[in-house]
Formats: sequence, structure tokens, C-alpha cells
Amino acid sequence: MVDTPAEGETLREIAARHGRAYDTLRTQWSRHPAWPAPLGKRSRSYVYDPAAVDAVIAEHFTREATTFEPRRLYTAREVADLAGISSATIRADVKKGRWPAADDATQMTHRWYGATITTALAGRRGYKRTKD
Repeated sequence: MVDTPAEGETLREIAARHGRAYDTLRTQWSRHPAWPAPLGKRSRSYVYDPAAVDAVIAEHFTREATTFEPRRLYTAREVADLAGISSATIRADVKKGRWPAADDATQMTHRWYGATITTALAGRRGYKRTKD
């Protein structure tokens, strides 16, 4: 019996095509209930239908672009509400240097300009969580 390779993409190929870490696909995305069943195997790796994978990623893991007014100041809570990330994540990312310092810290609340937020979110990887 000859093992013919199944058409499709492995998790590594999907990760490369979407610009994500292989471990993210292996440990998170592919365990989502909506993730398609494998078509078969190529060597030791499962292969998946690229169209089905793209549909699941578009529905469950991509974040719609949020428009921020470039010269308006936003608090972490406002950013969290609009962008779909928690304000605690923003505070933690500021501490770790993954989020820019506040543009305005004259009041008790730190605030960022919309242009700063847009730049920070553009470099951020993430996915939206749906409440099932």
C-alpha cells in the first residue's frame, strides 16, 4: 500500500502563511471546536483544507480593525472597549515595554493618542475570543 500525500497544508505551513507562531496554531487555534478535521497525513503531520482553515481563522481569530481618532486621547479602558483587549493587558504590556508610554500622564489616568494606539495595535498579534 502506497501512502499518497494528502492535499492541503500542515500546521507549520498554515502558521507561516498567516504569520503566526507554530505553537499558537498547535496549542490554541487547532484545538478550537470549529477547527476543521484533517484531510489526512503528509509524512507524520496532519494536513488541513486551506479554505476551511481560512474560514475558521476569519471567523474566530482575526480582529477587525478599530478606527481611532488620531488626535484624541484615550484611556486604557476606552482602548480596551474599542479594541477588544483588556485594560489589564495594556497595563502589563506597558510594564514589559510592549506598549508605548502614555502620551499624557498629567492626570491620574494615563492616556494615549489614537495615532499611538493604532501603531501599537498594528504590531500586536491577537485574536478575538467569542463567547460560546
